[in-house]
Parts: sequence; structure tokens; C-alpha cells
Amino acid sequence: MEYQDYYETLGVARNAAQDEIKRAYRKLARKYHPDVSKETNAEDKFKALNEAYEVLKDPEKRAAYDQLGANWQNGQEFRPPPDWDTNFEFSGGGFTQADASVFSEFFEQMFGGHSGFRQQDQTTYRGPAQDHHAKIAIDLEDSIHGASRSLTLQTPYVNPQGQVRTKPHVLNVKIPKGICAGQQIRLKGQGAEGLNGAKGDLYLEVSFNPHRLYRINGRELELDVPIAPWEAALGATVKVPTPEGAVNLKVPPGASTDQRLRLRGRGIPGSGVNDSGNLTAILKIVTPPAGTDAVKTLYEQMQRDIPFNPREALGV
Repeated sequence: MEYQDYYETLGVARNAAQDEIKRAYRKLARKYHPDVSKETNAEDKFKALNEAYEVLKDPEKRAAYDQLGANWQNGQEFRPPPDWDTNFEFSGGGFTQADASVFSEFFEQMFGGHSGFRQQDQTTYRGPAQDHHAKIAIDLEDSIHGASRSLTLQTPYVNPQGQVRTKPHVLNVKIPKGICAGQQIRLKGQGAEGLNGAKGDLYLEVSFNPHRLYRINGRELELDVPIAPWEAALGATVKVPTPEGAVNLKVPPGASTDQRLRLRGRGIPGSGVNDSGNLTAILKIVTPPAGTDAVKTLYEQMQRDIPFNPREALGV
């Protein structure tokens, strides 16, 4: 998708005050409004203005957008970094008079229904107090065992000069054992304070940091397990890691690359044994290099003595 430079669209500097952004939008909106403008492509320009203003008028969206950096050019091919909106605290009010689907693909990807800035369930608002939301990334091990962690969120605000800045919000968070990506941790009274002094809650939506060994899907884990050719051909019992420690895995004779073997209950724990996820070991046959004369001689003997054509199914 193409990067959208919202500051360039409105003709303002990146450090412009919120009032400057409002004035620039109003001036350009009058110029390009399709009902009165005679400019070429007025409708498209008016739509782009509305999109830019939708982001830059909102301190929360603007602060998150700004952290992408100033080195991107308007129209440049762009892909958002993974979990780009993690650790931003926001009010969860959704889009003000806006529908993500009427804007560009860039807006939809960054601020649409999948992002931290999606429209939140209005049932989480309690009177004058307002709930806040943030996405956090945790390690798999924190979910496997449960943990207590100190986290720092970035909370956007407008300074006396009308510029958007962020300040740290440090939290001590108890991570429940067995929590999965997409689930939320509720911190009571950590949201915004209302006019009557009551505070809303803070909801932390969990995602996982990339793991060096495991791929995570819900409660299920996947692990690539390298095996030697003779272990695949003859069968073997090999040690494999799991989040709770190494276990023995039985490789059946005649195993093949990408064969999947399940270790029941070795994934992310659930409320009971039957609710826990599984660990799937995916076999990967690794061929030793012919790095010595002895190994080379052995391979040559196998070539002579083993009647095997791995391309037989190709019919050539």
C-alpha cells in the first residue's frame, strides 16, 4: 500500500499546533468542497483532506502516526511494522464522524478495525469515567507460567503550545497464566478520571513477542524439529524442547519432512487439562554435509547400494 503524508496533504509542518491543523483543514476544505469547488479532482482532494484531518486532529492517532518517522514520502510503498501501535494508551472512542472503509488502504490498515484504534465496545464506558485501552506484547513464557511485569505505556497529550506529545505511564501488571493473544487484562481504576472523580478501567490487549523456537496460534504451538536421515528412515526417540522442559518424541520409521507429530497438552495452558493447547512438532530432515573423505565415501556407497529415486513420482 502507499504511505499517506498527512502533514503534506494539509500543508502544515510536523510540529504544527492542533489549532494550526484545524485552520489549515478548514481553509482547504472550503477550497475543495465538491459542492462549490471548480478545481480538478476536487472530490478526491476533499476526501484526502478529511482523511488527513481525521488522524491529525486526534492526539492519540497523531502520536501513533508520528512514531512511524518523517522519512517516508507521500505515495511510497509502505508496510506497517508488526504491532506498530503497541504500548500506546488510548481512550477507545473510535472514529469521530469517520468510517475507515471510505478512506485509503493506508488508513484502513493503520486505524481500521484490526488496529488498537478500532471502535471499542461502548459497554466498557461507565458513566462520566472513561475506560482506556492499549496493546501490549508479552513473552510466551509469561503466559505459560504467569508473571508480574513492569510496563511503560505512552500516553498522548497536548502541551500548552498546542503540540502533541507523549508521556510515560508506568504500570505493574499481573499477567495471568494461560492468557492468549487477543485477550485482555483489566486494570481497575487505571483509566481516565471523570468529572465526578471516578476513574474508568484500563484494558490491555495481549499479543506475543516473536519466539525463537515456537510459532503461536491461539493455545497451539508449532516447533520445527530437525532430524537426521537415519532417524527418519529407522525411527528414533529424540529430545525436543517444550515450554515446560525437554521431553522425548518418538519418530516413527519412514518419517518424512514436514510430518506433524502432536505432543498433547504441551501448548499454552487452559483452565483444565483438556482445555490446554498442544505442541505440534514438524519434522525437518537435515542432510549431513560431505565434509570429509569418510563421509563422502559413505554417500557414494549409499548411491550405489540403495535403489532410490526421489523423483519417481514426477514421471521423469
